[in-house]
Amino acid sequence: MRIWTLIENTACGPDFAFEHGLSLYIETDGTRILFDAGQSGAFVDNARLLGVDLRRVDYAVLSHGHYDHGGGLAEFLRINDHAPIYLSCHAFDGHYNAAGKNIGLNPELANSPRLVHLEDSHALAPGVMIYNPDNLPPARTDGLKRLEKGTLADEDFRHEQYLLIREGERLFCFSGCAHRGVVGIAQYFRPDVLVGGFHFKSLPADSPALIQAAQALMALPTTYYTGHCTGAEQFATLKKYMGMRLQALHSGTVLEL
Repeated sequence: MRIWTLIENTACGPDFAFEHGLSLYIETDGTRILFDAGQSGAFVDNARLLGVDLRRVDYAVLSHGHYDHGGGLAEFLRINDHAPIYLSCHAFDGHYNAAGKNIGLNPELANSPRLVHLEDSHALAPGVMIYNPDNLPPARTDGLKRLEKGTLADEDFRHEQYLLIREGERLFCFSGCAHRGVVGIAQYFRPDVLVGGFHFKSLPADSPALIQAAQALMALPTTYYTGHCTGAEQFATLKKYMGMRLQALHSGTVLEL
């Protein structure tokens, strides 16, 4: 498997764009997948620098309905004329941060015929699945809200889904932000490799909860690649406890796993 980080909060070199967002390009057993599309079209420029032809993508998957993961979807639709985009049927529900700012997707895209609105888990290709389990432990809301029947309620992240790929004997799990809790997600799927944001940026770097999370993650047979919403200081704390089992993502990095 090869994984290209098309956009992330940081860059591996001066030629690559970076922004608060995440986009990955994945090649596995002849299948080409775009996982998230950042908050703008910057991931397209990085793809070009990396030699990734987005016109050849077979499937696109949106991890959840926040602007920093789906903001570049319009640009992808312009470039690629055939790949369906799989997202939760709740992705276009209203989503707001703790300050009441709208952090959702562009509603003008909601009726695109290229979007596949999923209500449940779905098989994309042999060994490739999208999962939205309903029995994960409760997650921290960090003040995030969703719009329900015209009023704001605490977010339950029903719009978050995970991409699982089995390649040979190994299981790979991709999670955009792990809003529903990276420890619970890792314990639920028990993948060999987990890639994505951990959403620890709101925790103090010396928080006991962060240290406990590191210890819980280390108890699993998993290697982790993270960035975006994990937080730089939080990553440094995790690294102290997790060592080589934890690696950082940056715009422009390419993983061969």
